[in-house]
Amino acid sequence: MSQKHPVIAVTGSSGAGTSTVKTSFEHIFRREKLKAVIVEGDSFHRYDREAMKQAVAESEKDGGRAISHFGPEANEFGKLEALFREYGESGSGQTRLYLHNDEEAEPWNQKAGTFTPWSPIQSGSDLLFYEGLHGGVKTDTVDVAKYVDLLVGVVPIVNLEWIQKIFRDTNARGYSAEAVTHTILRRMHDYVHYITPQFSRTHINFQRVPTVDTSNPFIAREIPTLDESLVVIRFRDPEKVDFPFLLNMLHDSFMSRPNTIVVPGGKMGMAIEIVLTPLILEIVAKRKV
Repeated sequence: MSQKHPVIAVTGSSGAGTSTVKTSFEHIFRREKLKAVIVEGDSFHRYDREAMKQAVAESEKDGGRAISHFGPEANEFGKLEALFREYGESGSGQTRLYLHNDEEAEPWNQKAGTFTPWSPIQSGSDLLFYEGLHGGVKTDTVDVAKYVDLLVGVVPIVNLEWIQKIFRDTNARGYSAEAVTHTILRRMHDYVHYITPQFSRTHINFQRVPTVDTSNPFIAREIPTLDESLVVIRFRDPEKVDFPFLLNMLHDSFMSRPNTIVVPGGKMGMAIEIVLTPLILEIVAKRKV
């Protein structure tokens, strides 16, 4: 970690809602006039879309365990660690983009599902902001979390996470429900070993819990709304948190444990900004000392 060039990371699995949290961070950066380098986790996948299909098929031959975007075989963990380390040391590093669709790919004259060339980070930024699957990942050879100044987890309960993924992949990406279910099962090993352990390393977790029945996510007809949810916010260092202030600002919230506050789901965006703004400003203030 580095006071001069801080790294902030939001980590959460596919369909977890990290993009919503990213929007809240962008509001903070804009309001506080902070220049952030935005890094998307998909940029550090090892394979482009077509190569990934081939790699998955190859890994499943002869009954082998399939690789997934959750695990090390399909990602460049070493390059992500190197970026965080280099940015923390000097404010520089190499990044690229993953082009998800034709609209993103057109300005680059490339196909959707490919990567742009690696390029250096422009100088003069206040911080690096990462949003993706592996902001706090750690393996036998790589420790990405070591270089993160503020690590935030976005963790809906698993049934809600599956409902969100099924709806996104069937409605926005055109996959069948059966194909999405197969993907969920295929990557379960990597989910358990590389995604969930990160949430024990986070400084703060935001976990959305629905207040409606999600007991069978594979037949759910709609995603529970924020107003049909509660958000459980867990702090790793509760002694640094002004809970009376948070309870006063976030009406209808309550504490469930000495390190945990629960807020109505409809106030998730407000809670993120109220909780994280002072932490980000503190990190940036240290940078200027």
